[in-house]
This record gives sequence, structure tokens and C-alpha cells, in this order.
Amino acid sequence: MRFVISSTALLSHLQAISKVINSKNTLPILDCFLLELKDSTLTLTAADSETRLVTSIEVNEAEGEGKFAVNAKNLLDPLKELPEQPLTFEINNDNLETFIFFHNGKYNFIGQSGEDYPQPKELKDTAVSFTIDPSVLFTGLNRTFFASADDELRPVMNGVFFDITTEDLTFVASDGHKLVRCKTLVAKGSERASFILPKKPANLLRSILPRETEQVEIKFDENNAYIEMSGYIMTCRFIEGRYPNYNSVIPPNNTNKVVLDRLAFLNALKRVSVFSSQSSNLVRLQLSEENIIISAQDIDFSTAAEETISCEYAGTPMNIGFKSNFLIDILNNIPSSDISLELSDPSRAGLIIPAENEKDEDLLMLLMPMMLND
Repeated sequence: MRFVISSTALLSHLQAISKVINSKNTLPILDCFLLELKDSTLTLTAADSETRLVTSIEVNEAEGEGKFAVNAKNLLDPLKELPEQPLTFEINNDNLETFIFFHNGKYNFIGQSGEDYPQPKELKDTAVSFTIDPSVLFTGLNRTFFASADDELRPVMNGVFFDITTEDLTFVASDGHKLVRCKTLVAKGSERASFILPKKPANLLRSILPRETEQVEIKFDENNAYIEMSGYIMTCRFIEGRYPNYNSVIPPNNTNKVVLDRLAFLNALKRVSVFSSQSSNLVRLQLSEENIIISAQDIDFSTAAEETISCEYAGTPMNIGFKSNFLIDILNNIPSSDISLELSDPSRAGLIIPAENEKDEDLLMLLMPMMLND
């Protein structure tokens, strides 16, 4: 088997799929890329025990066909140091000895049998599918990803929940303290369905989708998904379990509303939070008709800070406490220049929503308050 390929083209494809490979794998062959040559197309695969990412690239002067696995480090590390040039791969099909010839040298190593590489699970006949624009999928994942949890006791929280109806698609993520619900009206399914996409494939998609231009097709059954893009195919295993009823934690009838300049609020929070207690990160918001006072203190180190920013507040005067780093995360992930903070009372969750939503999008973020020692 022999083929010629551009070094930079090969490197860019390998780097995109290499993020799938774990630093420690139970199966040694999962430390490898799977390379499969057929006609003049080279298919590249990287996988762990639950996620698999496949891409393909056209090669020159292809002779023969077959598949073999190469240790990812052996292939990726030297390629990073090579300037753009054609690489010639020659593989002995009998013992999988691999030679890579380039402008002023060669590498050689022994590959592993491609037959030993794990195959993806087939979807069941009951699989559901829908298509979505890559920019819509990227936006939904990007808006929600930061709010997902790392909770060994509640694994269902460790991902992004897709709630699909015949009218819209809702992305949800929560860690029990903060919650993000991003509803898009430009994607929908043919029937009611839902799944929890784990953090790793969700993060991989966030790095791939900005380069995609064609519709993405997502096929899934109860356990697995095939996500087909123009340049990549991802297969992944879902987190099993029932996602909590996210609508039930969103408080209705929030009569106290304050409209704020997002950046002014965010920058004030960043400055004041430096003086908050390291153990609690508590900041206090004191709301009145024309302004909001943001304050924090650390009694142990005798430090305190206070800032006042103007606002439009409709409601009763109120003091409410929030964890500053969570509130900063939320404000960093809202695209609007102005935000609306909606509250019912200091013991119930606060809603943070854009003053103006993007077209065909309904974004809502929620943050649980902290107790104030008044």
C-alpha cells in the first residue's frame, strides 16, 4: 500500500480528531489513529470507549488499499515540526512496517492491524433523525456548555440536554446552581424526542462546527448518536438517565425587574468580587429604584468593596446574594448589550435574560441565590 499526501492537510485533519484520544486508555489500540485507504481516499479515525470521530482526505498516487493503526504520538508530533511538503507513505501489508518519506529524511515504525480497532455500534431501527444548521447547533452548544456539571453522583447533569419537539429545539445545561435554557425556532424534529449529549462530544463539536457550512444530520436511538457533517462523522454514546424537569425550577411571576448595561455590570462584578470571601465568593446586590449597589467583603482579611451603577428597577427594594464567579460566567455568555434581571424574592432563583433576544432564539439563564447574613 502506497500513497502521497500533503503534510499540512494531513496534520490539520489529525489535529481535529486527536482531541478524542484519552491520555489513558483501557485498550492500547485506542492510543492510535486508524488509517484506511480506499481508491484515492484516506479515512482517518480517532476514538475512545464512547466517542468516535472520522474524517477523510483525498490523496495522490494511491496504490493498493487496506487499513492499519498508527500510534497517534508517532504520527502527530513529527508532523507538527514539518513544513508544507508532500509525504509518501509506504506500508508493507504483511507486517505493517510503515515508512514515511519526506524532503530530506524518513520515519519508519510498525503499525497495528486495523481489524483490531473497535467498530461503532449500529443504531436501532427505532432511530430518529433531524437536520440542523451548523451555526444554530454551535450557538446552542456554546450558550449552554459552560453551565453543565462535573458531578459523579448525578451523571445526567454532565452534558447538554437536547429537548426536541415538532416546533422547536431547546438546549439545556445545569449544574444545580445555574441553569441555561436556549430555545431555537429554526430547528425541530418530526416527533417529540430528547437525549443528553456528554461534555466531551459537545466540546469537540464546538471546535469543528465553525468550519462547517452544510446542514448537520443527527440520527439517534436510546443509547447512541451519529452526527454527520460535511467533513466529519461523529458517533457517541449518550449519558443514560432522565434529565430533571428544567421548566419546574424556573420561577414564574417575577415582579421585580431591573434592566442593566451588561458590560458595566460585568466589569463592576469582576472588580468587587476580588474582595469577596475566597470560600463563598459571595457578592451582595442592593436594588433600589435608580441604582444597584454591588458589594463584597472578606471578614477574615478585613477587605471590602462597593460599587454603584445606575439601572432601571421596577419593584420593591431588595438585597440578594449570588456567587460571583457563577454570575460572571452567565454574563460572559449572554450576547446582548443590555440584560434584564428578574427576581421574585431573595430566597428564590434569579432569572437573567437578554433585553433583546437574537432572531428566532429564546435565551434564559437562572442562578440560585446565596443566603445573606443580615
